Amino acid sequence: MFQGCGTALVTPFRSDLSLDEEGLRRLVRRQIEGGIHFLVPCGTTGENPTLAREEHLRVVEITLEEAHGKTPVLAGCGGTREVVELARDLEGLGADGLLVVTPYYNKPTPEGLFQHYREVARATRLPIVVYNVPGRTGANVDPATLKRLAEIETVVGVKEASGNISQIAAIFQTVPESFAVLSGDDAITLPVIALGGVGVISVASNEVPFAMARLASLCLEGDFPAAREMQRRLHALMEINFIESNPGPVKAALALMGLIEPVFRLPAVAPKPESLKKIEKVLLGLGLIPETPESEPLEVRLAV
Repeated sequence: MFQGCGTALVTPFRSDLSLDEEGLRRLVRRQIEGGIHFLVPCGTTGENPTLAREEHLRVVEITLEEAHGKTPVLAGCGGTREVVELARDLEGLGADGLLVVTPYYNKPTPEGLFQHYREVARATRLPIVVYNVPGRTGANVDPATLKRLAEIETVVGVKEASGNISQIAAIFQTVPESFAVLSGDDAITLPVIALGGVGVISVASNEVPFAMARLASLCLEGDFPAAREMQRRLHALMEINFIESNPGPVKAALALMGLIEPVFRLPAVAPKPESLKKIEKVLLGLGLIPETPESEPLEVRLAV
């Protein structure tokens, strides 16, 4: 169900910091029309730590409504004690699966990680994708721990965002072939799939859903010459989205493209003016925004 390219959706806000429900619907429809393979609301890119519980559920509910059961929805689900209750609520909404981030700040041991995911799995029948992003959580799910987790029937895959290609390669030596390994970084989609991965959970597909879906499909079809060409065209976008902390750059890019309001919730802030100029240059190069004689970077408002 979760293979190819899934978009880690941004969460649009209005100028008063409220959830922009109509804006979210437009974004989801654009993704589906662009041929994206699955949708991932309320992950890191969706600013989930800043969402109230009701907002989190509403974002997933709207995504499900727009998907109409035709595009799978892998709902972000994180935290510590509250994760079990949230998992049950998301199952009740009709989510197709859960992207469960490792507990952060606690710095759990491998045994603590295993027990945590087992507890979540006991609370829901939904398939669970482990989200390993040690740069944000301070905890790394190593291949040995992932091997144990793969023995839990409903733990079906991992979003690997460690950036460690050696570790990712080692995962394929330890988990069953049926266990889905998804790249958590756009820039290493091609090598991860070449190693045996099944796709990517993408930030860049917020801007270019068709192109990222095509890149993943080319890799899965084994057409690596065409995939390499696509990767080279998109590489600057993949990199510029992380010129500052995600999701600042991608939300600024979407605002430049006229798709959302440039509003952030603290501690996320607008990219610096020099970063905005670089973002605009990449978008112009890809034809994602029109070139004007006196083009100036969009002034991104800091919502406080």
